[in-house]
Amino acid sequence: MQKNLLVIGVVWPEPKSSAAGSRMLQLINIFLSKGYQITFATTANKTERSEDLKALGVAEQPIALNHPSFDDFIDRLKPDVVLFDRFLTEEQFGWRVSQRCPEALLILDTEDLHFLRKGRQQAFKDEAKFTNEYLFNETAIREVASILRCDLSLIISETEVLLLQEKFKIDAQLLYYLPFLLEPMPESYFSGMPKYGNRNHFITVGTFLHEPNYQAVLKLKTTIWPQIKQRLPKAELHVYGAHASQKVTQLHNEKQGFLIKGFVDDIHSTMAAHKVCLAPLPFGAGLKGKLIDAMRNGTPCVMSPIAAEGMFGNYQPNGFICDNNTDFVQKAVELYTQEAHWKRFSENGVLVLKERFFSPIFTEAFFMHLTQLQQTLKQHRQQNFMGNMLRHHYHQSTKFKAKWIEAKNKNA
Repeated sequence: MQKNLLVIGVVWPEPKSSAAGSRMLQLINIFLSKGYQITFATTANKTERSEDLKALGVAEQPIALNHPSFDDFIDRLKPDVVLFDRFLTEEQFGWRVSQRCPEALLILDTEDLHFLRKGRQQAFKDEAKFTNEYLFNETAIREVASILRCDLSLIISETEVLLLQEKFKIDAQLLYYLPFLLEPMPESYFSGMPKYGNRNHFITVGTFLHEPNYQAVLKLKTTIWPQIKQRLPKAELHVYGAHASQKVTQLHNEKQGFLIKGFVDDIHSTMAAHKVCLAPLPFGAGLKGKLIDAMRNGTPCVMSPIAAEGMFGNYQPNGFICDNNTDFVQKAVELYTQEAHWKRFSENGVLVLKERFFSPIFTEAFFMHLTQLQQTLKQHRQQNFMGNMLRHHYHQSTKFKAKWIEAKNKNA
């Protein structure tokens, strides 16, 4: 019998604009590969870059907040599995799902740990060391509560799995490590990538709706790039990313070789034309899609420890990891000018992809785990007492707040 998956999204996926969009599309594809009937529902409006999910065979459903129409919709759908796209959608719709479909398996895809990124961002803003004071923030309370209320949470980084277990004492049975899931590429793909001598210039990439990306570009502009440019006067830095606002475009300076290129439809051919990728992210969380794109196209990187976090495991990185500006500049110049280093790091990236991010490594084990969880769901929930308690109290409070908003809207 065909199983039914409901995905409740924060936004319509834009895989060409962000790593989050790519991640969602990867999840949809693995469920499709297992024969699931999928409905994607969201309160958001589509954009010109939204993925055409209907073309994949996925039903699309707009939904409304604090409205009983969602109850009618989910009653008709009767999903076997509900996947919440980040903790916000679980907060908004979790109580309705639990009330109408109590036997549905509830999965939370965290994307990255929002509270970790926000805590690091605040420490960066305060020019302070990142401590537990920043980690245990209000978003952490909300996000960890959402993890506890769900039957399983997908965690994209091994670093974040350990953080949740060690700092927040989350039961390992509630967590599942599932990183980026790339379709395997043949050897001919990698052997056909442009070589060192056929590439030019530096590249950095990332959606500008994501504050770490903007801060990285600002750091490049003001601190790192002037020093690289002084040593490599013919080199340019090409900055790609969707949603470039005026504060980004005003950084464009042709004389300095600092070129804001904006959105690019085909990041792979673009990345493959460049010699070195720069990723000096000052804060963030999860896995970095820009590094995946670089490894897929044989482009070595110079990156901050935050950018590298969770990416490489026990494997050698696809470039240099630098925690200060002086080293960053030195290694960027070294990687750009020394072909032997460049080739070695390019090959490292290909190996990391094959061993850590190809979909077949994870897919079968993941769906075996889901099957077992569905078969033992009652016992699984009984063992998660904290989750039951949070679900009871939070859903009750959220339910009555939503009912109040519904009544208010009717009388407006």
